[in-house]
Amino acid sequence: MYCGDIIQLLEKKAPPEYAMDWDHVGLLVGHRDKQIHKLMLVVDVTEEIVDAAVAQKVDMIVSHHPMIFGKVDRINDDTVLGRKILKLIEHGVACYAMHTNFDTIGGMAKTAAAMLGLQNLEVLEETKDGEGIGEIGYLPGSADMQSLIVLVKEKFGLKNVILYGNTDKTVEKIAICPGSGKSVIAIAAEKQADCLITGDIGHHEGLDALEMGLNIIDASHYGLEHIFMHIMYEYLKDYCMDVEIGIAEVGVPFSIL
Repeated sequence: MYCGDIIQLLEKKAPPEYAMDWDHVGLLVGHRDKQIHKLMLVVDVTEEIVDAAVAQKVDMIVSHHPMIFGKVDRINDDTVLGRKILKLIEHGVACYAMHTNFDTIGGMAKTAAAMLGLQNLEVLEETKDGEGIGEIGYLPGSADMQSLIVLVKEKFGLKNVILYGNTDKTVEKIAICPGSGKSVIAIAAEKQADCLITGDIGHHEGLDALEMGLNIIDASHYGLEHIFMHIMYEYLKDYCMDVEIGIAEVGVPFSIL
């Protein structure tokens, strides 16, 4: 298959027009007419990932987070980003990102909600055409926070989470927003969620949420979004039978000691 053929599949799954205005999605490095025999699915395009792709003779990387996010005014080996771009180009590795378009319509939050068994789902924050960021729904029955934490850790393969709230609180209406959920705290509270499951919550956001009556489980940014790779693997394997598809699990970039 050609890179352009795979891009058509990716954009059928998560059309670029559903990405937020500030986002950088699509083919960031590479040629559409390159033949793809080996593809790697990742959350983040780190130097470790680029080196592994080169060593394994990968032809294309499909990432969740865009490798190029802000303004780029030069590409050289003085910066981490420059080194990554140069190495990808020098070794002919294409790099494609599907970020907030995947969050909005690709199935990220819906899949995460289904993993927890949430019912009667609605979009948490609508962004376009009835689709949007996050989901809100109900557990099959009420539970205490400690039980919900155990469920989240089990379903997402996590060793640790951070709780803003009381482990004894009874919860039933749950909002989930894989990735960084600071921007949806007020929305989750307005929609009377008992708990928001997300990542990247800081001290002040946690305090604000508690004052709104909202518990938060911070499962880390990567902790929820790593399901991107598995969703895309299941999707692509049925269309790309001549392409070897691999998943690169890197994990969270921190340790809780």
